[in-house]
Amino acid sequence: MSTKQFVVIGLGNSGYFLSRHLTALGHDVLAIDKNASKIQDITSSVAQAVVADSTRKQQLVNLPFAKVDSVVCCIGEDLEASLLTILNLKELGVKHIIAKSSSPAHTSILEKLGVSDIFHPERDMAISLAERMNRPNMLDYLPFMDGFSIIELVCPETFVGKTLKALSLTNKLGIQVIAIRDPLETTPKIGNIADYILRDQDVLFIIGPNEVLDSLNFK
Repeated sequence: MSTKQFVVIGLGNSGYFLSRHLTALGHDVLAIDKNASKIQDITSSVAQAVVADSTRKQQLVNLPFAKVDSVVCCIGEDLEASLLTILNLKELGVKHIIAKSSSPAHTSILEKLGVSDIFHPERDMAISLAERMNRPNMLDYLPFMDGFSIIELVCPETFVGKTLKALSLTNKLGIQVIAIRDPLETTPKIGNIADYILRDQDVLFIIGPNEVLDSLNFK
């Protein structure tokens, strides 16, 4: 995996943990916040941390936005600060902006400003929790496209010792295992997994229609 460069603006909970996790994944992160104490707290955990007020374009002009893969605006509660930041990033020519939204109205305005990559941490966390409660043997849940999702599932007992080819999940259920991860390894197996013999601790990444995923009752 090649190293990417990201800028994270706003070091509330979302920005702080996003910055640290991207760094842990091997990427270069520039963290920005107007609060000096927040910058001090994260300085040792990222490639670079800068005190700057993102609502003031003059304080951003000398930062290396042109070289980064994405800029993530994690300002959610302060609507004015979020929108001013987005406008400044647009004027500075940032190509890929990801923005946090705290409400439907916030999302609507971000979309009108041309931001298509928007995330909703509290909503997404609540949906993920509800999905895990609905499917107790599921580890995680990710909406994929309208009507479809990806779930992360510990290998069911009935799958252990079998191959995906033998299980024929696509033909029987209309779902597909797209990756398999050994809990002792960091990189999942993606290609050439049809003949892999499943083990009891393997984690399966399954994509399929929501109505099928909701009806699964693997033991």
